[in-house]
Amino acid sequence: MKRIFVPCVAGAALLLTLGLVAHLPMQIGSHAVAQTRLIAAQNPDAGGDPLVMLSDRYESVANKVMPAVVSIEAIKPPRLVGSKTTKPVEESGSGVIVKSDVKAGYYVITNNHVVSQSKPEQITVQLQDGRVFRPTVVNADPESDLAILTIDSPQALPTATLGNSDNARVGRLVLAIGSPFGLSQSVTHGIISARDRGQVTLGNAIRIKEFLQTDAAINPGSSGGPLVDMTGEVIGINTAIASHNGSNSGVAFSIPSNLVRKVMNQLIQQGAVQRGYLGMQLALSFDPNEAMRLGLDRVRGALVEKVFPATPAADAGLVMSDVILQLENIPIRNENHLINLISSLTPGQRVRLQVWRNRDSTALNAVVGDWAKAQARFRTDEQ
Repeated sequence: MKRIFVPCVAGAALLLTLGLVAHLPMQIGSHAVAQTRLIAAQNPDAGGDPLVMLSDRYESVANKVMPAVVSIEAIKPPRLVGSKTTKPVEESGSGVIVKSDVKAGYYVITNNHVVSQSKPEQITVQLQDGRVFRPTVVNADPESDLAILTIDSPQALPTATLGNSDNARVGRLVLAIGSPFGLSQSVTHGIISARDRGQVTLGNAIRIKEFLQTDAAINPGSSGGPLVDMTGEVIGINTAIASHNGSNSGVAFSIPSNLVRKVMNQLIQQGAVQRGYLGMQLALSFDPNEAMRLGLDRVRGALVEKVFPATPAADAGLVMSDVILQLENIPIRNENHLINLISSLTPGQRVRLQVWRNRDSTALNAVVGDWAKAQARFRTDEQ
């Protein structure tokens, strides 16, 4: 059966599924046991059953974060499909209110695909207490699928804290909060299943991908909602699911909070995100047979398929079939890892690349280019 990756945005309709409910004996996995013991150790005066203490922690974290979680309705304008014009579409998603390190005010973090093409007056943000706002400014970064909505409020608003996603280790307990199928303030739980998931296809516009993977139940309408650790800090923004039918299958993806913070601050300060580039096309897959043919002892690095002329990659001397093994002192896992690293660099920065070529390792120096200027140039060349 074909697997599809689905952005978690919902239409206006509420979907109900009727079926059998099986009551099974409850089993607690080793990760949950370990973390309940940790919680008990941190709360020696609480006493009682570790399961009750874990339940209390879930409740405490949910109560701490839920007031800052919002439901979002966005009206998408009509589109021309063939010779016909579609009707406006209302889509729903989720978001979370935070404060920024770079500018005072209240900001709602959500996914770009929730609000893309919608004007501020077509977007409604509703809080847990029922208050409703329209954003005064909408800044978006399609390449990371993030959008930041500026909210003006004369009264104080509840906010959540962006945590350090580097601490989101595999096996850690998490809560996902959002509005699946329009059911606002829904809370589910799970663990961090994996880190640094990049080989996830979400359309051509989304280029920066280093997702946290979780088995917390996430469904259409959950897009933009927070993934929260057991300290009550936001460590991810829920974005997509891998599914055969468009609903939760236990494989969901969240944008890590450290990337969210970086994108948010740049959008607030300058309205856009500055990214570096080198100017090459990388192989989407690099299998063991190809690695062995090139003389590598394992699958690692990013395989260069094409180098575009008059780019930093060409100036550095990169050629087709090179395998980039290292950027400065960072070993490259795969092509997506390299894209993320180069994108995070400042244009004009000099970097050293370790490259595998002709069954030997060589070093090259490159000067990072400006991705925004490169895109404008490539569009001009195509015309």
